[in-house]
Amino acid sequence: MARERAKALLLDFDGVLRRWDPAVAADVEREYGLSEGVLTEIAMQWGRLRPVLTGQVSHADWVSSVADALAEPAGGPDRARAAVEQWQRYRGEVDNEVLDFVREVRAAGISVGLGTNATDLLDADLAALGLVGEFDVVVNSSTLGVHKPAPEYFQAACQALATPPARVLFVDDEDWAVRGARAAGLSAHRWGGHADLRYLRAALDY
Repeated sequence: MARERAKALLLDFDGVLRRWDPAVAADVEREYGLSEGVLTEIAMQWGRLRPVLTGQVSHADWVSSVADALAEPAGGPDRARAAVEQWQRYRGEVDNEVLDFVREVRAAGISVGLGTNATDLLDADLAALGLVGEFDVVVNSSTLGVHKPAPEYFQAACQALATPPARVLFVDDEDWAVRGARAAGLSAHRWGGHADLRYLRAALDY
């Protein structure tokens, strides 16, 4: 039996709506004599990342832990803190074509939620990027205390959207998140770029 048409869209943030220029981190690493890719490698270590994504520690504490781990290769704690602070000042860039799509979907009467594994800096990031008010709901893992791809995350997102899972279309650039959403009963599409917008418009059928 064919699925019912989606009545709500749940959209990932990083990798879909927000893009990161890898040159920013690379420039910082070169300036401070760090090995290529080490900032992201240390910051994304799961044992360090999971607590900040589930609200157990703050974004500031997470950033401090990254600086601590970089103290030796950076040539001391002061240089490590300076490098990490310089890296963190860059908060990414909005993909305006995706933002236009979000606005188009909402104008058609379809609810749109931002569904992201994020830190407690998310609200500030949304404000800095001019995205306040662009979504009907924002579902932040650090506020919920649970992250994608846990079923509890998707249950909470659907409740926030006031829409049953079978009527929610989820879009993410990570396969593990897409698989988690499907296991929780949502329709889900792995984002591959702007060419996917045509498919998403057809799936939402507005």
